[in-house]
Amino acid sequence: MKTLTVLALLWCLFPRLAAAQDEDSLRVNVKGFVDTYHALRTEQPNDWMSSRTRVRGEITLQKGNAGAYVSANLIHNAILKDRSGFQLREAYAYYSDSHWDVRAGRQIITWGVADALRLTDIISPMDYTEFLAQDYDDIRIPVGALRLRYSREKWCFEAVAVPVSSFFELPTDNENPWSVGPLPMGAEPSHKLCNMEYGGRLSFFLSGVDFSLSALHTWNKMPVFYQGVGTYRRMTMLGADVSIPVGQFVVRSEVAEYLDELQTTGRAASTNALLGLDWYAGNDWSLSAQYAHKYIASGEHRNSGLATFRISKELLHNTLALQSFAYVDVTNGGVYNRLSADYALNDQLHATVGYDLFHADRGSFAVYDNNSEVFVKLKYSF
Repeated sequence: MKTLTVLALLWCLFPRLAAAQDEDSLRVNVKGFVDTYHALRTEQPNDWMSSRTRVRGEITLQKGNAGAYVSANLIHNAILKDRSGFQLREAYAYYSDSHWDVRAGRQIITWGVADALRLTDIISPMDYTEFLAQDYDDIRIPVGALRLRYSREKWCFEAVAVPVSSFFELPTDNENPWSVGPLPMGAEPSHKLCNMEYGGRLSFFLSGVDFSLSALHTWNKMPVFYQGVGTYRRMTMLGADVSIPVGQFVVRSEVAEYLDELQTTGRAASTNALLGLDWYAGNDWSLSAQYAHKYIASGEHRNSGLATFRISKELLHNTLALQSFAYVDVTNGGVYNRLSADYALNDQLHATVGYDLFHADRGSFAVYDNNSEVFVKLKYSF
């Protein structure tokens, strides 16, 4: 009932656009999947780290150029009881033609060219309830936004407005194996028009190179512990990204200047830069590496670095996908590496087994140093 109510409200955003397409029939598309995921700690006390099953449903209604999309989860979580139940994910109305694309409602917005790292891609926050031991797409939190995109053959402009901001979800319940402990948190920004986020991105698609320029007036989505309290403050992001294919390689780069970003010692500008290289080596091999560096204009610890490495190989007529994806905390020496083997029993059913390795004495991975785990996942798509 809740999903139908949201869908009806969203459809009302574009009544004239829908009415203009009365001669077209209403098209309805329903799809989704069922998956179950279970993970067991490989170190003492060898307890369950995750145990969840969900049904994802996605419905698209379209009439002419106007439509609406809703996705929702029905979840049973055996460990995190408060995560069980109905979860609305995305719910938005849209209008799309050869040049215009308008979306209004709850949606996931992604910017930039980085892979699983955030520089300009800071509109949709992250769900860290089980840290990074989830599919990256599942970690993204949708935001209630109005997004307007105008496209031509070689360029595109996108404008975004987020009236009510969303923020990172952190695990603070001690019953959660991924808990970082109770944290003193300040209040999130009030729901006032003056607190809205807004920005734009201008992208160019030229022969041999794609690049974008972006700007966003936003908030620090991850709380900063300033004077001992998790705090949110206004900041402005100015960014750019570029992607250049060179034979079997793709070179990616991204840079973001955070103006007036809140630090643990006060406000200061920070410069964030990333360089990435993807290699599609043939025979179903692919490799990629990224390095992201952050420089803060003031304070004692001005420099920090984070790298990622991905290697994957498909076997058995592309039915078996082997992959290793690692985050390396260059500054503190920590590492998180997910090893996985995904086997397609048929087009609808996949079985995945894997191992998550955590190792760190300090830095952001240190709190999870004892959380290495083996996991199994089954997924049926319909």
